Amino acid sequence: MSDADEQMEVAEDQNIEDAILENASDGEDEEDDAEKKEGKAQVYLPGRRLSNDEELVCDESAYIMLHQAHTGAPCLSFDIVADPLGDDREKFPLTAYVVAGTQAARTHVNSVIVMKMSNLTRTSKEPGGVESDEEVSDDEDVGADDQTPVLSSVMIKHPGCVNRLRSTTFGNSQYVASWSEMGRVHIYNINEQLAAIDDSRARKTYQQNKVGDGVKPDFTFSGHQKEGFAIDWCPTTRGMLATGDCRRDIHIWRPNDKGAWNVDQRPLVGHTDSVEDIQWSPNEANVLASCSVDKSVRIWDCRAAPAKACMLSVENAHESDVNVISWNRNEPLIASGGDDGVLQIWDLRQFQSKTPVATFKHHTDHITTVEWHPKESTVLASGGDDDQIALWDLSVEKDDADHGNDDPNLKDLPPQLLFIHQGQNEIKELHWHPQLKGVILSTAHSGFNIFRTISV
Repeated sequence: MSDADEQMEVAEDQNIEDAILENASDGEDEEDDAEKKEGKAQVYLPGRRLSNDEELVCDESAYIMLHQAHTGAPCLSFDIVADPLGDDREKFPLTAYVVAGTQAARTHVNSVIVMKMSNLTRTSKEPGGVESDEEVSDDEDVGADDQTPVLSSVMIKHPGCVNRLRSTTFGNSQYVASWSEMGRVHIYNINEQLAAIDDSRARKTYQQNKVGDGVKPDFTFSGHQKEGFAIDWCPTTRGMLATGDCRRDIHIWRPNDKGAWNVDQRPLVGHTDSVEDIQWSPNEANVLASCSVDKSVRIWDCRAAPAKACMLSVENAHESDVNVISWNRNEPLIASGGDDGVLQIWDLRQFQSKTPVATFKHHTDHITTVEWHPKESTVLASGGDDDQIALWDLSVEKDDADHGNDDPNLKDLPPQLLFIHQGQNEIKELHWHPQLKGVILSTAHSGFNIFRTISV
């Protein structure tokens, strides 16, 4: 795990802290030379082409914290594991527990990785080195003045690539549900793995004995007729799960008193193409939302018969595939992102009007991840294949009388856009950490970032 010293620098400018660029070498243009001598930075926005004498440099002053982590094989889906260390933590150093799934080449073994990211320090001007779990002595305590973040991990051998996974607390255990490319959904109890990463000796024993190679899932469902990506644990009824596949089917799981799950073999009827994402309502039991390649967003009540469970739908929510959705925890709002690069905000009180209450076209490629802030009801983050994460605040309105920003590059940006984070390639998933104030974790083909900006 390393400080993100290669991240693109971000400069503050009114409501938005944009990535900036600095000239890397002497140019032929006299104006550019003058700017360089003055140490002037230009605002950089995604999509702009850099000239040969320009480079992007990270302005760490725009971040309270910024670190990178690498796991070898790409982990294109992950989730944050709840911990007993308290809520609203912001005193450094910070600790985060994460579970991720690899998408290695077919000739390699895939794994569910249980990780502990510790000694996450405030970003300093001088980026420090990074030590992996193997480089840190098992009996070596991190000193009070040590600024080196530490990544500890153990693995569970997984059949096939992990398409997507989600974690939950159920009873006295932490569980992870994983969608395999082989068309099956597995549930693992990860209590043993969490205990191992908290104890250096236990971790070494786990790794040396290759314990993870022999771990079997507590439960496996093979009833989906195709592989899938959509999966979510219900926050109001613990242990309840929904999974959707690339055929069009959504199945509802309910825990039983035998330590297993009963999966309704009858799929919910409504979608006509691949189900891309599922989100349970944060406060209404048995109610969930889904989105699909069929361009629709649907609301379901799974207490009804499968053929009648769809209560509400917007058939053409986007111009193309709807990839991701997020249900606001505090307001009746759902955000959706699609292949069209559009971010739509839907008010469930006006859902039947088929019209979003807000539309943002900032991303220049597919939106692959979106999530509301766990406590700030107007704040959300989105990311995608344009290699950027955008932070939004819907409470901000355009002030026509404000002429403080004279930069022509920024005049057409939505006033709700707070921050643009870059430096990762092909961003696939982001999550706000529900217990670390303002902290976002994101994963991409280039690895993990964990950061907190000055804007949220």
